[in-house]
Parts: sequence; structure tokens; C-alpha cells
Amino acid sequence: MSSPDEVILVPHPTVRRRAARHLLAASNGVAHAHALVDVDYGAVDAVRGRRGPAWREEHGHGLGCLPFVARAVLLAVEAYPRLTARFTDEGLELRRTVGLGIAVDLDFEGLVVPVIQDAGRAGVPELARSIHTLAARARSGQLTGADVSGGTFTLSNPGPFGARQTLPIVNAPQVAIITVDAVAPRPVAVPDGRGGHTVVVRPVGNLTLAWDHRAFDGAYAARALGAVREALETHAWDAEFPVAPGPHTTARPNGHRRSEHR
Repeated sequence: MSSPDEVILVPHPTVRRRAARHLLAASNGVAHAHALVDVDYGAVDAVRGRRGPAWREEHGHGLGCLPFVARAVLLAVEAYPRLTARFTDEGLELRRTVGLGIAVDLDFEGLVVPVIQDAGRAGVPELARSIHTLAARARSGQLTGADVSGGTFTLSNPGPFGARQTLPIVNAPQVAIITVDAVAPRPVAVPDGRGGHTVVVRPVGNLTLAWDHRAFDGAYAARALGAVREALETHAWDAEFPVAPGPHTTARPNGHRRSEHR
């Protein structure tokens, strides 16, 4: 029988050793600051409700919130390019393309961050497919060196594990990272049209931006994070998806559609 004070040593996997060294160096070498906003995911949930079943049937996996957040970040970067910069002693290096890192948990044994290359050109469907593919390859040990290089900004998604508020560490030499926390029904005060407010229940989740304060200040960070929130709440998300054939149309092989009514 084991004694009550027996200590069991669980060796660190290689991936955790690498992540530990990198994150410790990042934590010590970056002037971390954080900002948080609440996001109403009503517009995103509405599109997921309309598009999700067909998406799952076609692709074999669900249409989560993360690709929408990724797209919202890419939209915000157009106006706030310092989000994807690199800090140097001489100045900020601004990049023409965005390498979007997606933090992937390896069954609690470690963390890797594969990168969607040139992500600024991608819409929600392309981002959703890339995130799913990279996560599957990461968990099956099939990532290459090219898959984890070239990142300029990172997204972490602890929401599915139930986290409500997470303070991330910047993935240096990047200067910013956003965490996507759990979305859940919450009471929200909204204008009632008569000069007052009323309380309604909405799907709300936190987004937290961590940034290197050497790269930009709180006002820039708050505006950039606000732009991400605004995109999630107001962007024309349905327009991100191709028009699906209705009950009275058929698709030609070249992608054009014709009406069955003449």
C-alpha cells in the first residue's frame, strides 16, 4: 500500500519542455498588459445556426466561434497593423501579411501553435477549414517546421474548456495575443427606445487582449480590441459564405446556378 505522502513524478513531455522555456522567456522579456471586452455573439450565433448543419454535413465537423473571431481580428488588423508587428530596439517591424497562430492543446500534455499563413486573404470558411486541419495535424503529430513558423499574431481558445476570463502570455517575438473565453447566456442592458434600458438575455463571451506595452499603449490596444468586438457584433457574416442552392435551383458543374423555373 502506498504511503499518504508518496510523491509520483510525471516526466515532462518534450513539447511541454519546449513550451515552458519559450513562455518563461516571453514572460520575462515582454512588458505585458491586458485589456478585456464583453462581446455579444448574437450575430455570430445566428449565422452558425443557419449555416452550421449544412457545414457539419459537408465537412464532418462543427462551425465554432473561433473562425469568426479570427476573421474579426483580421478585419481589425487592417486598421490597427501594430497588432501584428514585431518589436525591435530600433522600432516596430510592420508586416504586409498576417501569420495567424492558433494555440492547440495536446490532450493536456502540451501546447503548440500552428500558423495559418497569409491569413489576411481568408474568409470564415477558409479559416474554419484551416483551423480544423491544423489542429488535427497537431494532435496526430504531423506538423512540420513550416507549420509553426511565420506567426505574427496568436489566438488562444480556452472557452470550450469553460474558462470565463483568461490572461494570456504574449507569444514573443509577437506583440499581441487574444484569448477567446466561453460564450454563455448573460443578462445584458440594452436601450429600450424610450431613453431608458431593459434587460435581455444574450450570448456573451469575453475577449482578452494581451500586448507588449513597449509596442503600443493602452489607447491603441483598447481601440483595436473594440474593433474586433464591433466586427463580431455587426459584420455581414452571411456574406462570408457562398450562396447555397435553394429548393428551386440546381448547381451547374462550373459553379453557376440556374433556376428550374423558366
